Amino acid sequence: MTHDDDFWRLEKMHKLGLMCFHNDLRVADNPTLMQAASDCEKLICVYIQPPDDLFDGYAIAPTTLRRQQLYQSLDALDRGLGAFGQHIQAIADGSTEGLAALLERFDPSAVYRSEQANWRVQARWSSVAQRFPETAFCEVTSHTLFESSALPFKVANLPSSFSKFRRQVESLTIPEPIAAPASLPPPVTTPDIWRQRFSSAEQQSDTLIAGGEAAASRHTQTYFASNAAQSYKQTRNALDGWENSTKFSLWLACGAISAREIIHQLRHHETQQGANESTYWIYFELLWREYFQWYAHRHGDNISAFQGIATSTPNTSFYPQRFRKWCLGNTPYPIVNACMKQLNASGYMSNRGRQLVASCLVHELALDWRYGAAYMAQNLLDYDFASNWGNWQYLAGVGADPRGHRRFNLHKQTQTYDPEGHFIALWKGAECEARLDHVDIVDWPITD
Repeated sequence: MTHDDDFWRLEKMHKLGLMCFHNDLRVADNPTLMQAASDCEKLICVYIQPPDDLFDGYAIAPTTLRRQQLYQSLDALDRGLGAFGQHIQAIADGSTEGLAALLERFDPSAVYRSEQANWRVQARWSSVAQRFPETAFCEVTSHTLFESSALPFKVANLPSSFSKFRRQVESLTIPEPIAAPASLPPPVTTPDIWRQRFSSAEQQSDTLIAGGEAAASRHTQTYFASNAAQSYKQTRNALDGWENSTKFSLWLACGAISAREIIHQLRHHETQQGANESTYWIYFELLWREYFQWYAHRHGDNISAFQGIATSTPNTSFYPQRFRKWCLGNTPYPIVNACMKQLNASGYMSNRGRQLVASCLVHELALDWRYGAAYMAQNLLDYDFASNWGNWQYLAGVGADPRGHRRFNLHKQTQTYDPEGHFIALWKGAECEARLDHVDIVDWPITD
């Protein structure tokens, strides 16, 4: 680089940058943070808290377990930034007014954030960017394996099914994860008030996992150091058991680890212990996640529409009593009850369990699929906007499934995945009311 290049770079440097963390709560392999570090003389780091969204009057607000895990992840991020002389200086409401207030408070010359698959979040940021035309807004892709420019198609032409998508992308080279920045610009001193946003009760964690980047790294390294990946395809459908599935989603959801880092460690595992159908299946599952990220970008607000991306509306409705029974695990289906009770107690449910409870809600209970998706959005520790809503559309027959409805035979599924009834007994799934409805279609009581 010449002296003229140095001068040009200084001319382009922003006096003050605002680094907005959202679902990228990590220092390593965070291209957004790397971009901010190279562009700015000083940097303010904040966390953007998603506002409580409303879905047809149904408030989608994280449970206490979710908030506890978030506190752990933010605390870990704050410690990670501390190694570079930085820290989280504020937590901001992710509403349009909350974001505008954040910019008015700090008055940065540039704002940095990772690209989001959630169309509501994107719309709010676009609105704020229009209100602050003198501020540079920089969005960087950090939530996917590939950047949109690397895809062999335009996002608007996303393949209509996962199989078509997989065939086009599975041989693409995945970029190596990037290291943490060598240094970060110094902060602007402000009161460290962000911890006040969490009550003392929420700081006492009862969550399934330890949140944060260091915990994510330990878990991933431990998993791939074992031989669990060698039999993943055979164990992944188990309803319970820590090592039966990877559990990567518990850290991927908030971005404590990147999908690229997981792929990097998967490839290292294959060089050490060998590649087989099971190790490929881990990659296969990450490609499913990838597909739903771009699916959310492609379809925008249709991802939470009753009709989805289908040409006809589902033949379902909403029955408050049935929905409440489903939420509490009090349906006539013990396997579904056990899964729902596990979710309510721990914030987690296996992939197979999620398929079964979704099928039950849509087909056995004839309920609007969006309410099931909204309940999962509240309760899952590993809630990911794109994966959650995309998968629910898939199961409800209004999404990317070329076969249409995916209806599971719950009795057969129970015999296959819980033949001895241990999972149902553990979560007391058989303790339920045999009757599903107490009133008929015109609200008359149903008697024996």
